[in-house]
Amino acid sequence: MFGVKVLHVNTEAQLTGAGIAAYRLHKGLCSLNIDSMMLVNKQAQQEEGIYGPSNRIDKVSARLVPVLDRMPGYLSALTSDRISASWAPNRLSGRITAIKPDILNLHWVNDGFMRIETLPCLKQPVVWTLHDMWAFSGGEHYVGDSQRYKEGYTRENKPAAETGLDINRWIWRRKKTAWANIRNLVIVTPSQWLADCARASVLFRNYRVEVLPNGLDSVRFHPMEHTAVREILGLPKNKKLILFGAIGATSDKRKGFHLLSETLKKFEAKTNSDEYELVIVGASSVDESFHMKSHCLGRLNDEISMALVYAAADVFVAPSLEDNLPNTVLESLACGTPVVAFNIGGMPDMVAHEKNGFLARGFDTDELAAGLQWVLDDEQRWKSLSEEARKTIIDSFTLECAANRYRDIYDDILRSA
Repeated sequence: MFGVKVLHVNTEAQLTGAGIAAYRLHKGLCSLNIDSMMLVNKQAQQEEGIYGPSNRIDKVSARLVPVLDRMPGYLSALTSDRISASWAPNRLSGRITAIKPDILNLHWVNDGFMRIETLPCLKQPVVWTLHDMWAFSGGEHYVGDSQRYKEGYTRENKPAAETGLDINRWIWRRKKTAWANIRNLVIVTPSQWLADCARASVLFRNYRVEVLPNGLDSVRFHPMEHTAVREILGLPKNKKLILFGAIGATSDKRKGFHLLSETLKKFEAKTNSDEYELVIVGASSVDESFHMKSHCLGRLNDEISMALVYAAADVFVAPSLEDNLPNTVLESLACGTPVVAFNIGGMPDMVAHEKNGFLARGFDTDELAAGLQWVLDDEQRWKSLSEEARKTIIDSFTLECAANRYRDIYDDILRSA
């Protein structure tokens, strides 16, 4: 791939789950001496090779368009928490043309970053890495129990709870019309679950779909001695720490904090509750009625701090209702911290039941509580789980692994083109 220019297009760089995953892939490709760049509307810090809005029009648009993008969702009492309409005009195509890439890697392009009708205007071969379900759904990012993405969004299958205009149907029909004749497109998903969903969808069932897991820096995220990192973080040294973390940890229902609360009540009923405390990343406080003693660390934006927190914990719990391949689970495993989660979404791609963690039946809080107890009750078992957790990352989820997989896909696509 000498001389080939790859451009990653993502609404944000170094921020949010998709922005972090896309940025890590970009850095991994750079380490292979591939000419990789990013085009974004927002970034945590300025960095060579990452192109943000450069003129007044694009800077104003980056602030205004996300607001416009959400307006159609307000016309209906939708059951989904977030609707991305991707309807407002933007200058993405022109910004891409100015960079002159040989291949495009789209990622999370919402908040109005890419208009639906822009996709067929892109001239380069396109790899689209999906970080949620939006690309093949209506305006939803996760669809819950809905099967509309498999059936087509019709008047007959509109959920009864959604009153007013069928905004999801309008968005889906625009995708179906605009994307009907796109040929030079490969869909990539980080998890097998999301690949199965894409292949079953009306919009992508005839496209090539590949599973390429995300990678992370296994040097940055690595096991550390508990006592030392807990002293740095001001966490108790004589307790077993259960870690829970996500963006909007306690406010985003999809992340399952309400199920975690129920789980911990059942867990405490069967254990000596004085031995355990909860650490939360992504929230600065919990409701006063929350029972287990908790340490809320707020939002941590740097990987060094996050690595310390993972390494300080005895177990990471992920009670998500829906999830693709969350960075938090990979990061925890890399730090040698076993993971307890529901057996949903991309969790089984990372967590091997009773090898590097524990997978409970979907939304069974009794079984999730039993999983926590199983991981924490036996010191020798915990050491084996910790070693296997680290091995999982080294074997399959390093930056080098991810970058090499993508390089092979790019090579294949460019040869075909």
